[in-house]
Amino acid sequence: MAKLKCDPFSGGEPLPPGSTIGIIGGGQLGRMIAIAARQMGYRVAVLDPDPDSPGAQVADRVVEASYNDRDGARDLARISDVMTYEFENVDADAVEAAMEITPLFPSGSVLRTTQNRVLEKAALKRHGLPAADYRAIESEAQYLAALSEIGGPWVLKTATSGYDGKGQRVIREPDGGKAYRELKDHSPALILERFVPFRLELSVVCARDRSGKMLTFPASENIHTDGVLDTSIVPARVEPRVAERAADLARSVAEAIDVTGLIAVEMFLTGDDELLINELAPRPHNSGHYTIDACRTSQFEQLARVLCGLPMGSVEMARPAVMVNLLGDVWTETGGKPDWAAALAVPGTSLHLYGKGEARPGRKMGHITALADTVEIALDGATLARDLAWRRRSARAGTPVL
Repeated sequence: MAKLKCDPFSGGEPLPPGSTIGIIGGGQLGRMIAIAARQMGYRVAVLDPDPDSPGAQVADRVVEASYNDRDGARDLARISDVMTYEFENVDADAVEAAMEITPLFPSGSVLRTTQNRVLEKAALKRHGLPAADYRAIESEAQYLAALSEIGGPWVLKTATSGYDGKGQRVIREPDGGKAYRELKDHSPALILERFVPFRLELSVVCARDRSGKMLTFPASENIHTDGVLDTSIVPARVEPRVAERAADLARSVAEAIDVTGLIAVEMFLTGDDELLINELAPRPHNSGHYTIDACRTSQFEQLARVLCGLPMGSVEMARPAVMVNLLGDVWTETGGKPDWAAALAVPGTSLHLYGKGEARPGRKMGHITALADTVEIALDGATLARDLAWRRRSARAGTPVL
């Protein structure tokens, strides 16, 4: 692997401001990584097929190429001093080709594990980490046999390329192979998991530097609608011992698969207070967006610090926070004119838009974060602000005093 001229990963000095961080992917996560890095004085180069992608809009340089373009990844590596990727659905071969030129974190091996649900679950099992029972599925016969082996209900998922609830089927009773036939053309391999009757969903973003030091951001309580994250509540409304166990699990995952950078660990909390790991994401996470406004160091700045060999920043929260996603429905149902003035009139709120040109139902276009003295007040504020932007009656009565 090529060495940085000031390689923080070989005992040298940290990578100085003015150096270039390369990001494979120019979506909203790439955009927010770039904004944090530029605030610290670093230059940013982005690889994305769209020259006007959210990340490209704030980057210093753009490599216009597809995510599986190895030559494009090499081109990005040549103009970068260190690299990362913003989501898992990039080509691991392209990532490893870039790593031959420039250090890249998290590594290609971490990417290969986390972009395939079968390999991910196998890694968790190998390290003794808790997750639902599962079976790898490559044929209808395997699917039918697995239904008998694992107690139902079940969830059938594509092994790769699934996100925001896509590529999944919940199966309440044996279906004669119907779900398998519906999904088999979307992925060469599938995974059948035992459905977890969870009480709530949690996630923890863990940062780990090259020396192995780890810091975890406060656990987020997550509410999904149609498989897409809708609301993140922080601190999560769980007992402190549960939040600490969640943080311990995230640190165990980061160490087990040797992450340098960030790893987001999504978990289920059952009615018996058992924590089961659902999925991993080796990057900044939607549920961690609250850190921009609520923490001394955001998840994006933390990643930039780790990439450049700088000391990690404090993950302390200033105040409780709630983040609500803004999907394209807010635009399509208001004729393309959400009422941002009304939303921002709610005290304690911040608006983050991602620079996407086309608003489509279900597409993540931005988010609103509300800070307050309690999570209940913050939840009222964030929900009200989104509803005012949406020009609809809030489901939560009253205007909160924040």
